[in-house]
Amino acid sequence: MIVAFYDTKPYDREFFGQTPGEDRVAWRFHDFRLNATTAATSKGAEAVCVFVNDCLDRACLEMLARGGTRLVALRCAGFNNVDIKAARELGLSVVRVPAYSPHAVAEHAVGLLLTLNRKIHRAHNRVREHNFSLGGLVGFDLHGKTVGILGTGKIGRIAAQIFRGFDSRVLASDPFPSRDWAVKHGIEYTDAQSVLRSCDILSLHIPLSPDTHHVLNERSFAEMKRGAYVINTSRGKLIDTTALIAVLKSGHLGGVALDVYEEEEGIFFEDHSGHLLQDDELSRLLTFPNVLITAHQAFLTREALAEIARVTVGNMLALEKGTPFLEGTELGI
Repeated sequence: MIVAFYDTKPYDREFFGQTPGEDRVAWRFHDFRLNATTAATSKGAEAVCVFVNDCLDRACLEMLARGGTRLVALRCAGFNNVDIKAARELGLSVVRVPAYSPHAVAEHAVGLLLTLNRKIHRAHNRVREHNFSLGGLVGFDLHGKTVGILGTGKIGRIAAQIFRGFDSRVLASDPFPSRDWAVKHGIEYTDAQSVLRSCDILSLHIPLSPDTHHVLNERSFAEMKRGAYVINTSRGKLIDTTALIAVLKSGHLGGVALDVYEEEEGIFFEDHSGHLLQDDELSRLLTFPNVLITAHQAFLTREALAEIARVTVGNMLALEKGTPFLEGTELGI
């Protein structure tokens, strides 16, 4: 079968090229992203393979359907960039990788906090310049601190367990709490507002939806403890960036660690080192000494990439054979 593969990176070619069954797929690798403007390049492909910053709105999906595409395969968990209703109406199946490696993302979230809190990135740069002074590198113990976890899906639960390993108190909020898990690991469920008000560290592990868009905004930031830290490895639009900059300027937050950004499309995953960054709010965030940003790399482990490739190729082969897609990967179509 023919598959048009968009927003291709070198690691995609490597891991998809090693996956059992990939020899039955004729790949068309494209470095550019899929949207209504580029959708014509999919003509003749039975499936398209897309990532988080591809834009599959109705106009794009209509072009895919006219060109003979039957399957949209997301090589990620999130699907807010796909018009699922339009896909259903057009007869397109949409699949994703719901749990490629929750450990990868949870571990990156904790790693971001440790780096920011203990100023490891700043210390590394100093030592490389033979500056061995310790001024300005004071951090705090995670032991005894209260960590708030918003969202206790697979990633949120693992992050919570890691924080419990530091002997932190962990408060969690989720519309569908996992009570038995919480009791087993010494985690306390409460409402989201109580989490915000009580935590020294807040880690976001919730999907993006109309209800969670800008869940951290001017009002919710004001409810948080002065000096609290925020970690976001989920979706950039969970945080109102304008409000975030305001509370950073006021000194209300102690620090912010982000692997995602509200307007990351067209910026993250690309090299912009040769010219000025045109996003003023991202440029402003990068000036704060208590802000640490990575470019949506939380998923980037060998285990996660191998699982993404395995599940995605498995669903493509299922389409070819006319068999059911892998359990839990189809988006209600």
